[in-house]
Amino acid sequence: MVYFVATPIGNLKDITLRALEVLRSADVIFCEDTRHSLKLLNAYEIKKPLVACHKFNERAAAEKIISAAAEGRQVAVISDAGMPVISDPGGLVCEELRKAGVSYTVVPGANAALSALILSALPADKFAFIGFLPDKQGERRRLLEKYRDLELTLIFHSAPQDVDRYIADMYAVFGDRPASAVREITKLHEEALPFTLSAGLEGEKRGEYVLVVGGAEQKESELCSLSETEHIRHYMEQGLDKKEAIKRAAKDRGVTKSELYKFSLDL
Repeated sequence: MVYFVATPIGNLKDITLRALEVLRSADVIFCEDTRHSLKLLNAYEIKKPLVACHKFNERAAAEKIISAAAEGRQVAVISDAGMPVISDPGGLVCEELRKAGVSYTVVPGANAALSALILSALPADKFAFIGFLPDKQGERRRLLEKYRDLELTLIFHSAPQDVDRYIADMYAVFGDRPASAVREITKLHEEALPFTLSAGLEGEKRGEYVLVVGGAEQKESELCSLSETEHIRHYMEQGLDKKEAIKRAAKDRGVTKSELYKFSLDL
């Protein structure tokens, strides 16, 4: 059997009992970076053969995994942090396993995107995970265009050196929206910094980021069909404070802020 095993995204204690059980019983562990994975395995006194499985050798690694499974060996596949396959190596391995008729399963656990979504305080009832954006600006903006009109929260991964240009392109494509930059998840200096796309994110960028961005606003006609209170609540759920939410709703409805104020008293 082949197991895709989630590993901690920061705090080494965020690993499940089942994950430890699978790693301890595995005959071989395929990992993104053997040096990085050794830190986790050494912390739990797990000593197993490690084989690299990263984006540059994934097809070759898949062949080795299939061969090991055919020999009846138990195989674990892990990435440096979080869930394999999700913005990490492993997707091609899954495809090859399916083609070869090799059974595999998943051992769930820590996930940066979902953790960041909660920490952002942006709407979490509907969301889309986009992951990393393309390096070239033209390709990046064309991809962002596909998600411009989605009325749901968007989640992106970003390296620190890419944060500012990602935000600039999001503002160019989406216009102004509430957002949150989440970093150091589960670690000592964990933080979720709210900002708007127009203002950008201030300060030095350090560590891996998850950028959580508010979705497209409902069309004005749809918003005006809501009650005054629900209209104001809609903008507050997008991350705006009550004062700004009243201002936006008043603009949609073509009335003064004072006319709407009484509908916000219970919010």
